[in-house]
Amino acid sequence: MGKIRIGGLPGLAPGRARRRMLGGALMLLGLAGWRSARAQGAGPAAGQGSVNPTTTWPGKPLRMLVPLAPGSSADIVSRLVAQELGKALGQPVVVENKAGAGGTIATAEVARAAADGHTIAFATQGTLVFNLALYSKPGYDPLRDFSPILLAGGVSNVLVVPPASPWRDPQALIDAAKSHPGRYSFSSGGNGTSHHLSGVLFSQMTGADLLHVPYKGAPQGILAVMSGEVSMGFFNTPTVLTQIREGKLLALGVTSLKRSPLLPELPTLDERGVKGFEVSTWFGWVGPAQMPAAIVQRLNQEIALILARPEVREALARQGFELLPASAPATFSRVIAEELGKWLPLVRRSGAKVD
Repeated sequence: MGKIRIGGLPGLAPGRARRRMLGGALMLLGLAGWRSARAQGAGPAAGQGSVNPTTTWPGKPLRMLVPLAPGSSADIVSRLVAQELGKALGQPVVVENKAGAGGTIATAEVARAAADGHTIAFATQGTLVFNLALYSKPGYDPLRDFSPILLAGGVSNVLVVPPASPWRDPQALIDAAKSHPGRYSFSSGGNGTSHHLSGVLFSQMTGADLLHVPYKGAPQGILAVMSGEVSMGFFNTPTVLTQIREGKLLALGVTSLKRSPLLPELPTLDERGVKGFEVSTWFGWVGPAQMPAAIVQRLNQEIALILARPEVREALARQGFELLPASAPATFSRVIAEELGKWLPLVRRSGAKVD
């Protein structure tokens, strides 16, 4: 476990421009309908091989690599989808959690895997975008090394502090951090995660001088906040909901511009004075580059059908996930390219690095 000092980050666009940077992907996908998306076909990363998935694939169990720890938001979604996808394909889909190095370990493994449709990965804004700026050698190129399958949805974070914390609102926290630079810390589930970059952005926008303490996974980072080992944290809503409700964590605000349906009484950080603050991270699924287009399309359609089921949508909504309209692989490809163009300059100007 290492500690990384961060302070104000120069050169970031204020106000409306920043909101556009942070919310662009979700806004884009919100405009995409299932009918028009299907007409767009597979993305450029998908291979052009002709395969009839119903007769030749899958020939063995599938692996779904998850770049975060068990119990994380990624793990919750992946296991739900994997169980139903296995039923639809007639082969088990085995979830493998490979946390560490901001998700680069699992993501790089998928990039190196055979493009036969038997290895896919849960992918996030962190693994496909943030890591390209945070790591000098992440081990993959998000535009060259993957076949995007489906961009599925997003999730907000919550700013939480220990229940014994003297702070009951974000401004009190900000004032304390400004008065005592470097004294207060925030935990994360690892360098390069949305937890980490939420803290980076919070520091930049407020002028608070905070110490980043990365852990091996979200559960360990959450426990550090609960115990008072660190001063605060920004964690995915689903992973801290129970602790908030049980009084083991105190929530000061959500990171999205809209309140979370899970915590409708909790104001956003924007509402509580950190104007324009927004982090809503997206997620989806990818496979190795040059996967046959027919397999990519079959996976896209099967996962979309699973996520469209009322019981699945309700289950994920209860966990705090906001699902997007089903879209084609090509749409996911465009979002990755656009997000790289928006985030890489921002993160690099911030000076945030993990290696």
